[in-house]
Amino acid sequence: MAILDRLKSILPPTPGRAVHPPGQHTVDELHLAAAVLLVEAARMDDEIHEHERARIDALLRERFGLDADEARELLELAERTAADSTHWQGYTRVVKERFDQAERVQMLEMLWEVVYTDGELHDHEASLLRRITGLLYVPDRESGEARKRVLTRLGLGD
Repeated sequence: MAILDRLKSILPPTPGRAVHPPGQHTVDELHLAAAVLLVEAARMDDEIHEHERARIDALLRERFGLDADEARELLELAERTAADSTHWQGYTRVVKERFDQAERVQMLEMLWEVVYTDGELHDHEASLLRRITGLLYVPDRESGEARKRVLTRLGLGD
């Protein structure tokens, strides 16, 4: 079954409604939830720029071991899902319930990479990251450390 078919099959009837008990997850559920949050971060300024789309694609391939076609399909589904959903918070619930603490911090690091793709942090992006940090139950200190790692990696300093 193609990744797109697998991903569509795990979409919960209501965004964020658990398909599996807390602490258990399928890889596809996690990939979709993470991709939707990355897309949300990218579209905080009302559109996804090509450099943001390219960064999300690279993150999906690097962090989840997807090939180019799988990453493209996942990104396209995440964009459609995010555009159709006003309940992105439900996807944070999937991540919170199914990612362990280290994975949640890694998710925040991925989000920081997306919002800093253009070299600056905008107010709406900062607000979104603060809300997601709280919803994922990641302490501000750990989110700040993830942010600093991204800034260093991207050569942006602080």
